[in-house]
Amino acid sequence: MALIVVTTSPRVAPGLLTPAAWQALTRGRVLTGTPEHPYLPYLGEAGVLVEVVTPDPGAIARESRTGTVVWLAAQDGDEDFMRAVGHAAISLDEPPEIEVVPGSYDLPGARLLDLVQVMDRLRRECPWDRKQTHESLVPYLVEEAYEVLETIHEGDYGPPLREELGDLLLQVVFHARLAQERMGTDGDGFDIDDVADGIVEKLVRRHPHVFADVAVSGAGDVADNWETIKAAERAAKGETASVLSGVPMGQPAISLAAQLLRRAGRAGAPASLAGDLAPSAGARLFALVRETQDAGLDPEAELRAAAREYRRRVEEWEGARPDTP
Repeated sequence: MALIVVTTSPRVAPGLLTPAAWQALTRGRVLTGTPEHPYLPYLGEAGVLVEVVTPDPGAIARESRTGTVVWLAAQDGDEDFMRAVGHAAISLDEPPEIEVVPGSYDLPGARLLDLVQVMDRLRRECPWDRKQTHESLVPYLVEEAYEVLETIHEGDYGPPLREELGDLLLQVVFHARLAQERMGTDGDGFDIDDVADGIVEKLVRRHPHVFADVAVSGAGDVADNWETIKAAERAAKGETASVLSGVPMGQPAISLAAQLLRRAGRAGAPASLAGDLAPSAGARLFALVRETQDAGLDPEAELRAAAREYRRRVEEWEGARPDTP
């Protein structure tokens, strides 16, 4: 007859099964080698009898020749067991048909649940991870962000970018895990779901042309709406109404100057405010940033490109030097 293997995802709430899986579970004797399988209580409530047995690949293969056997696989896939069943079936004179029926599928983003679980375990069991704080992780957060930037500048949009984004994502999950430990002890604790909820609410709120009935004619209208909504948010929090509110002053100086100039320019600030700064090397650099922006260029990107070219030349010079005795 047949062996039907029903698989399930550990990232989907137990009890949610596809119609094909429900049909398969009524076609024959249902077995599992996982006594703690999270689906057992739900299948029991639905009247599906599942027998917990000691996995025996040969016995399962032989029984499947004369009747339909349904195997509820462990959520790790039971790969070793199923491989053994396949070998046992092939060795039979009349091997049974083996069919795999997915009982549940991962939704987009489901692997983020795995990351949260791994982070929880690291925080509990790894001595290094246990001792970290928000402050101690700051250098890694900055470093990982710059490694993402470097990968993009290199044009490595495939696996290298994926890896660096993963490293950066880890920092977000790590900080959220630290904050989770403060929940119930003081007023500033939160968890990763709170982080996701906050950014979802912000994106929906700041995109009324997508999630509401606001009409826009292009990207310029979107940017104007964004600034108007941000101003309203600052007012609601009792923050200053300055267009420069929220600019992180700790960012690299070239980027800082460029962002201040962009914000002030959108608010209509006169160019003269940047033209009579106290004479200094900093003022000359600030003026150069303004000139670069006025030319439609990104000063951070321009300086970075020059630095990369300088690095290339130094490395070329080093390679051309004669060996020193």
